[in-house]
Amino acid sequence: MDKSMIDSLIKVKALRFRQLDSERIKSLIESAEKTANFIKTLELKEESSNIIFRELYESIRQLGEARWRIIGYEPLNHEISLDGLIDLDIKEKTMLNHLARFKKIRHDSNYKGIFVSVNQAKEILDFWNKCGEGILEILKKDLNRQINNK
Repeated sequence: MDKSMIDSLIKVKALRFRQLDSERIKSLIESAEKTANFIKTLELKEESSNIIFRELYESIRQLGEARWRIIGYEPLNHEISLDGLIDLDIKEKTMLNHLARFKKIRHDSNYKGIFVSVNQAKEILDFWNKCGEGILEILKKDLNRQINNK
């Protein structure tokens, strides 16, 4: 994570220092994983696309928040949460570029009432299927490293 970016986020009160709370971080990771695993069991169709997109977005957001907390910060809005994942070294790293698009789709759905299409829900499902396990693995490893270094 780039120090100058972190400093500017702290300055604009989008991020603040936070002591490691391993139980909270474990809870965020577990919640994200369980929710995503359930959502993947749903049939993707027009009637379910909003729910699938929103819940997978929330799972990804929770992982972003967990990442920030592992490195000693608390995001003060959900937009910043996803930024915690941008520099992760996962196999499908280029797919992390989709996060900004997911933010916009989620915002439009929640605040403008724009319905999420089946294709958009498929896109976030594809993201989770290709990146979710890699992100989870890194976060769990990083958390264990932080706990063991206490």
